[in-house]
Amino acid sequence: MAALNYKQFTLGIEEEYMVMDPHTLELKSHEQKIVTEGQKVIKDKVKAEMHQAVVEVGTDICQNIDEAFNDVALLRSTIAGIARELGFGMGAAGTHPFSHWESQLITDHARYHEIVKEMQEAARSNLIFGLHVHVGMESRKMAIHIANSARYFLPHVFALSTNSPFWEGRLTGFKSFRTKVFDKFPRTGIPDYFESIEAYDNYVNLLIKTNCIDNAKKIWWDLRVHPFFNTVEFRICDVPLTVDETIAIAALFQAICVKLYKLRMENLNFIQYSRALVNENKWRASRYGLEGTLIDFGKEEEVNTRVLIYELLDFVDDVVDHVGSRYRLAFVKKIMEQGTGADRQLEVFNQTKSLRSVAEYINSQFLAGI
Repeated sequence: MAALNYKQFTLGIEEEYMVMDPHTLELKSHEQKIVTEGQKVIKDKVKAEMHQAVVEVGTDICQNIDEAFNDVALLRSTIAGIARELGFGMGAAGTHPFSHWESQLITDHARYHEIVKEMQEAARSNLIFGLHVHVGMESRKMAIHIANSARYFLPHVFALSTNSPFWEGRLTGFKSFRTKVFDKFPRTGIPDYFESIEAYDNYVNLLIKTNCIDNAKKIWWDLRVHPFFNTVEFRICDVPLTVDETIAIAALFQAICVKLYKLRMENLNFIQYSRALVNENKWRASRYGLEGTLIDFGKEEEVNTRVLIYELLDFVDDVVDHVGSRYRLAFVKKIMEQGTGADRQLEVFNQTKSLRSVAEYINSQFLAGI
C-alpha cells in the first residue's frame, strides 16, 4: 500500500472572545477599537463579530498542532494586551454568566444588519462564543466522506468543551447552554448524511436558487465541508477557557479525521448513524457534559461519557504520532480529571455563590498556560 499523506491534515482554529468591563465584568462594546488596533499587529487574523462585545480571531493555516498552539497563544496574548491598554478585560466561555443580550449593541455592518433583519430576535439574542476547528483535506470528495463518519464523534468532543452553564444570570442546569441558544437559528445542529459531494452541492445550490441563503456560509451546522476551503470545519464546541483545552480539542478533531482517512485508504469504513441518533448524544453532552452517559449505538446501551472518550482516544491512537499530536492530545485526560470549563465555573459558583466571581474566573483563565 502506498504511504499515506499525513501532511495534508493542516489546522486552522477560530475562537470567539468576550470583551468585558474590567470593573463590573459585564460584557461591553469595544466599538471595534480592539479589532482596529489588533489589525495593525495581526492583520486579518482578528475581526468583528455581530455583537460589539465579541472579538473573533483565526489562526493562519498551521502545518501541525504545535504551530496551532503557538498561533492561538499569540492571538490570545496580543488581544489581551490591546484590550488592557484600551481599558477592557477579555474572557473565553460559551456564554457570559450574567450579561443580557438586550443591552448589547450590534456591529454596524451590512451583513449583520441583513442577518438581524431576517432572523430578528433569534439573531439579536445569539450572544454566544464558539470554537471552530478546520482540518485540511486532499479533496472535497474526501472531505464529505470524512464529515459523514466524523458526525458520530461530535457529541464526545463537544462534551469535553462544555463551557456555558449560565445564561443571563441564571444557572441553566446545562453544561453547554450555548447550543440551546444557537438552536434558534435555521440550518444548525448535526448535519445529515450526504452520499456524495455532488449531493451536498445540489442541496446548497437548491437553497441558493430558492433564496433560503445567499451562500453556503449560512449553513451553520456543527460540522460542514467548508464552502470555500478544502477543509472539514468542526463548529459544535463552546470556546474553552484556556489555550491548552482549545488545542487538545483541535488535536482530537484532527486525529479523528486522520483515522477515518486511514480506514478509507484501507477500504474500511466507519459505520454511519442517523442524525436522529447522534442528536440523542448531543443532547446528553449539552445537558451533562462529562458527568453523564452517552449511547454506544454499536452495543445499544448507555456508557459513561468518560469511558467512551477513553475509547475514542484508543481508536485514534495509531495515527497521532504521524501528525505529531500525542503531547497535545494528552491534555484531553487532564480535562477529564479537572473537569470541563463548565465544571470549573460551577465549582467557583458553588464556593462563592457569586456570578461576579465566575466572571472574574473566566477573565483570569484567558491567558492561563501561555
